[in-house]
Amino acid sequence: MFLSIGICHPAVIKMEYSFGKQSWWVWLVAGLAFSLLSLLVKNSILSTIIGGFAFSCFWGIREMFQQENRVLKGWFPENPRRHEYYEERRKSMKGKL
Repeated sequence: MFLSIGICHPAVIKMEYSFGKQSWWVWLVAGLAFSLLSLLVKNSILSTIIGGFAFSCFWGIREMFQQENRVLKGWFPENPRRHEYYEERRKSMKGKL
């Protein structure tokens, strides 16, 4: 589980920076694929590990949306190419952050 978290957390940050929160579906597809693979693997230990990766991917969906809020609050750097998007979001969420 520590390995999956160690891989997924920086990947969420990088994906939000590069593509924005609309890339959440990548985490969904990966989570579904790992879930299916977990069900197909006969070895219970390996199946459990793969299931942990599936859970981390599903958790990554939630983190993707929270990461955008962290960027809007200034806790993480924003992508300069998407500055206008972030400014528009800040205006529309004034008082909610």
